[in-house]
Amino acid sequence: MKIFKVFPKPLTSYSNNLKGIPVKVLLPIIALLLIAFILYRNMNTQKIAEKNIQEGKAFLEQNSHQEGVITTDSGLQYLVLRKGNGTEHPTATSQVKVHYQGTLLDGSEFDSSYKRNEPIVFQLNQVVKGWQEGLQHMVEGEKFRLFIPYQLGYGKSGSGPIPAGSTLIFDVELLEIIK
Repeated sequence: MKIFKVFPKPLTSYSNNLKGIPVKVLLPIIALLLIAFILYRNMNTQKIAEKNIQEGKAFLEQNSHQEGVITTDSGLQYLVLRKGNGTEHPTATSQVKVHYQGTLLDGSEFDSSYKRNEPIVFQLNQVVKGWQEGLQHMVEGEKFRLFIPYQLGYGKSGSGPIPAGSTLIFDVELLEIIK
């Protein structure tokens, strides 16, 4: 097995090269490098967000004309995949049990309770605004496809595997309104 070497020489040889350089000189250099890295990362995130926001807007505009897709005042879109047999809708403070799959516009999956074979339970006001709004349109037993614009999802910053400015697509099955 070939091992990738980060440092081509033993670390002691690097530290030997730094001997005699005062800490008061090294610390500002390290601080400048760190600031440069943070600025670069922020600029890159901003560019990614702008691109994703434009792609999301175009997708949602086209998607709004698809049969069965409902667009709310906030910009959330949803499609009823399966009607439920419940009569009550969850409220913003309800605790619910759901199965879901989340994907990006390119179809790549970033999360799925189905794959873990375990539904999740949460209080509705503890998730992104798109979920809060979308699930309040559902009754027990229903399955919706939620099309969540970036501002109702993770915004311009993204989160974990979700890039900045991403429009999200979730298939959500409301299994139970617990309370």
